[in-house]
Amino acid sequence: MRLTTKGRYAVTAMLDLALHANEEPISLAEISQRQGISLSYLEQLFAKLRRNELVKSVRGPGGGYLLSRGTAEIFVAQIVDAVNETVDATGCGGNGDCQQGEMCLTHYLWCDLSEQIHNFLSEISLASLVERREVQDLSARQQQRELEARTGESGIACSTVA
Repeated sequence: MRLTTKGRYAVTAMLDLALHANEEPISLAEISQRQGISLSYLEQLFAKLRRNELVKSVRGPGGGYLLSRGTAEIFVAQIVDAVNETVDATGCGGNGDCQQGEMCLTHYLWCDLSEQIHNFLSEISLASLVERREVQDLSARQQQRELEARTGESGIACSTVA
């Protein structure tokens, strides 16, 4: 089973947006900086997310992106699907030509697993991820690093030896 960078980055960026968009648009540059995702890659992903009505864009000064609906109404599977990503556990991409052009004995097992994974991701909302303590702690550390980078402070006290 494999979820490529495209799907992982899309979910990460949407979770970042959910964590930081307190009715204010968030720029892709901010998400890029916090998450270490290329700005041009985010632009491509957000074009697809916008077409699939998961985000809306706000133009002009102070512009950026907002979630198109509440975090409880956006599910991880929708995000993955929006960026044309599939979660496929088969070795043949679901084509049924995995064994010298023929279907292998376990093809349907791996198809069923792929469906189960998609169903699992369909039950996980951005709200449920935002509520997780681990996610909140990681977000707080990212914000602290961002603040330190902006102010040039490390928060570490230095002492001098006389």
